[in-house]
Amino acid sequence: MTKRLHRYYGTHDLHFITGSCYHRQPELGSAWRRDLFLKILEEARRKYRFVVHGYVVLPEHFHLLITEPEVGDPSVVMKVIKERFSREVNRTSKQAAVEPGVLWQKMREPIWQKRFYDFNVWSARKQIEKLRYMHRNPVKRGLVERPEQWQWSSFRAYFYGETGPVRVKSQEWALEIKRRPVESFAEVENPLIRKVRE
Repeated sequence: MTKRLHRYYGTHDLHFITGSCYHRQPELGSAWRRDLFLKILEEARRKYRFVVHGYVVLPEHFHLLITEPEVGDPSVVMKVIKERFSREVNRTSKQAAVEPGVLWQKMREPIWQKRFYDFNVWSARKQIEKLRYMHRNPVKRGLVERPEQWQWSSFRAYFYGETGPVRVKSQEWALEIKRRPVESFAEVENPLIRKVRE
């Protein structure tokens, strides 16, 4: 694992984000869990005001192509989505274990791998490349024969114009352009690096 992880925010690029389940376990292996993840993603999209350009949810990881949120940043969004998902899955698992009289295991492994991969997408060509990669991933993995058969991706929104569980390329709020004083750029060593993780 890298000791210093640099995230480049404030550039108005799209962000190609990959999040993995703990030890690549299929924590997103059920339709119920993938639906839950997309429900939480849509709620976060509205709350933090970012545009989803593409997504795919696979059994052990997910990919997102998003704008920077107007509220917070991609790190905040990923933290909120992962925490809300984990809380809901653990709550549901706990209820299911209590009902038949099975003892709930207190020491449960985490659902998510720490951190996430974030690649800044700066060109239209790179955006198309990332969308194709996401939409072809279920086929490449042998989950379906054609991209439109995998209902947990944005492919059908592009190909058929369908409105799925997550609104794609949609913005229902007025755009707020955040202005930054010119002086602040001179004071900062590199104005493009807003977050440095240890």
